[in-house]
Amino acid sequence: MGRFSPLTVPAAIRYSSPPIRAEPATLRVWHLVFASIHDITIHIAAMHYPHAWRGFGLLLSVAAFVAVAFGVGCAQRAYRADKLPRELIAPAAIDTQSINLSGLADQSVSAEVIQAGDVLDVSMITDYAKLTTTTAPVRVADDGSIAIPLVGRVIVGGMEVKQAEQVVNNESISRGVFRTPCITVTMKQCHTGRVTVLGAVNNPGVRDLPRGSSSLMAALLAAGGLSKEAGTDVEIRRTDSRQGPMQAFHVDLTAATAGAVRVPELRDGDIVQVAKRVLPPVYVIGLVRKPGEFPFPANQELRVLDALALAGGVSNPVAEDVLVIRHPPGKAEPVRIAVSIQAAKNGRDNVALAPGDTVSVEQTPGTMVIDTIQTFFRVSLGGSISWF
Repeated sequence: MGRFSPLTVPAAIRYSSPPIRAEPATLRVWHLVFASIHDITIHIAAMHYPHAWRGFGLLLSVAAFVAVAFGVGCAQRAYRADKLPRELIAPAAIDTQSINLSGLADQSVSAEVIQAGDVLDVSMITDYAKLTTTTAPVRVADDGSIAIPLVGRVIVGGMEVKQAEQVVNNESISRGVFRTPCITVTMKQCHTGRVTVLGAVNNPGVRDLPRGSSSLMAALLAAGGLSKEAGTDVEIRRTDSRQGPMQAFHVDLTAATAGAVRVPELRDGDIVQVAKRVLPPVYVIGLVRKPGEFPFPANQELRVLDALALAGGVSNPVAEDVLVIRHPPGKAEPVRIAVSIQAAKNGRDNVALAPGDTVSVEQTPGTMVIDTIQTFFRVSLGGSISWF
């Protein structure tokens, strides 16, 4: 086909202005983009579809006019990604698998210290002529006392075994039972606490905690540790009616392991509930191949380019502008964060996302023109030419 006269094109095509927020350098880019798109598409359409290229030129003119009007009218205030205020930055992801549980350990209790529920063996010589020795097992009551044959009830809770033995001998003298007593006290069986661990742990169930290991750390380790879905909130419910009405304590694992809060010691019958982390999904909309909602990873950060990859990438080859719509705690209105895809690829604007964020790949004058071209060849010309 020979040479042809170019279609008279309105200035809106060759010299379309981008949104009013564009920089001077960007103005020149828009000029080159629109002029190049027009020349190439008109030339190809005229060569292959001589009866359709004039209508296409008109369509392209209208598209450029709408694109410019859209760009100017839709410019709204948004924070720049590289100048985001501290209060709007997404919180750092907390990896519960890396929490150092040793910070939850309480001060160890010696097995020689007598506590309620322990069983002691008390031996005494009752017949010095025959050196007859009598041994009786006694259980430590909730008030720390034991009932000793012939002597009666003696308080020994909180004492070490040797100290308790001396107290029992002294009491037998003061009560007129023996003049020169020979009474020995030994630990027969330490009390084992039983707690129930539920929620986001690997092996939930009832667990026995031996003496000196009645800490929250011991309970979590006995239940196989935290699962991948675990959050940082742990509730301890105290159900022993003998200790009064049921109580509930909440422990933040991050603060507790750092020593910022006190962790109560577990008691027999306590219930430990590890809450699962429930994170709102991230939404990806606009010019992407697979828009929708995507689960927010619990133990790792998610950035803008990650979200675009989850949505199959951008659907328009010149898509560049991204808005991150965020709902910060305590703010009634959402905030908008402007991100450049190219800058994100260069490591500058690839901001970390927060749970519940919406990532929107925005229409621009350039993307609207490209969409118009694609639609023209796909619908009007039967889709026999594919450029993008």
